[in-house]
Amino acid sequence: MRLFVAEIDLRHPRIAVRVCPGGPDPDGPGEWEATLAAPTRVAAREGLELVVNGDFFSVRREMQGQTTLPAYRPDVWANAVGPAVSDGRVWSVSKDRRPCLVVRKGNRVSIEIVARPPEDALQVIAGNVMLVEDGRPVTHENRDRHPRTVVGLDEGGRKLVILVVDGRRPGVSIGMTYAELAAEMIRLGCDRALNLDGGGSSVMAVRESSGNGMAILNQPSDGRERPVVNVLGIDADR
Repeated sequence: MRLFVAEIDLRHPRIAVRVCPGGPDPDGPGEWEATLAAPTRVAAREGLELVVNGDFFSVRREMQGQTTLPAYRPDVWANAVGPAVSDGRVWSVSKDRRPCLVVRKGNRVSIEIVARPPEDALQVIAGNVMLVEDGRPVTHENRDRHPRTVVGLDEGGRKLVILVVDGRRPGVSIGMTYAELAAEMIRLGCDRALNLDGGGSSVMAVRESSGNGMAILNQPSDGRERPVVNVLGIDADR
């Protein structure tokens, strides 16, 4: 099993938690909200020190003659499944309530279950299920193992934990179940935790020590990073 963990001190005055869309809205007030982009490209554009993939998403399928083009390509038109806010701008809402990481002024971070972002939210990113509530695991019938990306908070909201688990690589890392993820997040000190998009989307990258470019730490199951609709990033005022 290969796990990658980032622990973020939310009390540090130079740390900011950000949610960034992959690319621009391709059709204005139309159906689609953003375009897909590789997380490392978003990190380079936004000056992030650390980046992971974000919400689940749907894409517009395109044809070339009689052939359906691959869905996960840069610049493909896409929608986030859950609520999304970037730097105070609401760009996605949901029909259903979903677990969300919510960032407010003063680096106050919480995990809430909402359909529409709170009015005072500066950043919001959504997942599909809660894994930990009040320091206890949330039970799920699903026992599938996959690559995973998870975020959690300690009880006082002072520490943000980001976990990426490799999977679908026999002999390297087989992935984790929801129950295993919950146990690991509790071991890491989380009081609440939620599951973000996973599978081929799961990636964690950090800025290289030279300051030039991003280094991918894990081994994405696609063999390369997958373009996604949004990312969760850490901005450090250097």
